[in-house]
Amino acid sequence: MIHNSTGNRYWLLLLTPLFFAVQCKKKDQVNAPADPPPSALTGTVIKLGNATALTSTVNYNTATDVSIRLSFNNALDRATVASAVSLRQNGLTTIPAGYSYENSDSTLVITPSSELEHLTRYQVKATTSLKSIKQGSLASDINVLFQTAIDSTDKFAVITDNALLNLVQQQTFKYFWDFAHPVSGLARERNSSGETVTSGGSGFGIMAIPVAINRSFITRAEGLARMQVIVGFLKNTAQKFHGAFPHWLNGSTGAVIPFSANDDGADLVETSYLMQGLICARQYFNANNAAETTLRDDINILWNGVEWDWFRQSNQNVLYWHWSPNNGWAINLPIRGWNECLVTYVMAASSPTHSIPATVYNNGWTNNGTNGFVNAGTFYNYVIPLGPDLGGPLFFSHYSFLGIDPNGLTDAYANYNTQTTNHTLINYSYCVANPRSNYGFSNLCWGLTASDIPNGYSASSPTNDLGVIAPTAALSSFPYTPVQSMNALKFFYYKL
Repeated sequence: MIHNSTGNRYWLLLLTPLFFAVQCKKKDQVNAPADPPPSALTGTVIKLGNATALTSTVNYNTATDVSIRLSFNNALDRATVASAVSLRQNGLTTIPAGYSYENSDSTLVITPSSELEHLTRYQVKATTSLKSIKQGSLASDINVLFQTAIDSTDKFAVITDNALLNLVQQQTFKYFWDFAHPVSGLARERNSSGETVTSGGSGFGIMAIPVAINRSFITRAEGLARMQVIVGFLKNTAQKFHGAFPHWLNGSTGAVIPFSANDDGADLVETSYLMQGLICARQYFNANNAAETTLRDDINILWNGVEWDWFRQSNQNVLYWHWSPNNGWAINLPIRGWNECLVTYVMAASSPTHSIPATVYNNGWTNNGTNGFVNAGTFYNYVIPLGPDLGGPLFFSHYSFLGIDPNGLTDAYANYNTQTTNHTLINYSYCVANPRSNYGFSNLCWGLTASDIPNGYSASSPTNDLGVIAPTAALSSFPYTPVQSMNALKFFYYKL
């Protein structure tokens, strides 16, 4: 080794070019331009068959043998397609499909492995994991919704109108008969409600029993036996509050199932629907024998036990809908018209034990004809005497009039045959006019009322039109619109 200063300077001189060479190389690396990122993949055209698809709304009337084409600004990396692109029925069930390519791999063709179902909604989706051959990712998800066309062929052999009515009425009756709760005999709230039975709906089901006997769907002995179960449960097991029943009960124990946070007691309107059914059964089972006499006596105990006048809440001139043993009058909802509650006031006025005076009807239910009770407006050339513009949901003309015959019924405010018939004709005419351009609405497919719809429950009406037809609306309107209702029934049954 060299230790003198001259030698050290010599080595430093030898190292200097190497140092600068290394430094220059690092500097060159920092300043070298980076490769640009791959450009994003974007969709250009989406086609359902030969039609350009809309991405902002549902594409209706699509053929069941449709091929779907997604075109992009670059060729696709085929390896990313299977995991990024899907076809689903109702957005849930994946539909097997084949993939092919056109336009130098920039167009993906999706072909379902089998023909799609008629009148069914599908979703085509491509996610951002889809890449171009240059590895550019799809800029944003693509979603296309479409609904396939109706199959216009008849699904069943054509039968006479009377035979069709009998068939549909018998099948409807089976909901109340076959699907009744096995302990109480009461009607379940829905097809998935388990122990939950409904008081008002049970009144509707009770009214169907005399019809079923008369139409020979069941025997009188079978109907009587079921009524004995129902009435025994209501009399001896079900919870009651001042004689009134809750909206929902447990079909085994009779305990209240709360309808909402404060609604865990009496529901006077639902009680009135139950009572009109019980009174109908009382009048039908009129034989002079021990079994039917006992049934009538037990129904009278229930009927006489409802304290209609107590629901005036401290003697006011109006009836109140709810009362709770835990929350009192917290809901504080007066029953005022026009709506589905006419029968509540009629039954309260008719009670042999707890009746209300006429002032409660006039001041409470009708508001003396003010505050929207009287309408007298004309819609689609039909005058609606009472209630909201365009009539409201059709159950306004169904529920009370199971027990009240509107024919020839008039008072200071309305002819009730005109009210119910014109209400229905306005609803029908609105669906035919279809001002919101809902797919499928027509003179054959009509009727807006309360029902379960996608994503929940709604009281559909011309002023709350969510694009969903409830078949019960047209079919329950047979007494008012027999021709239009029969046309709807044939369409629902044969075509849908």
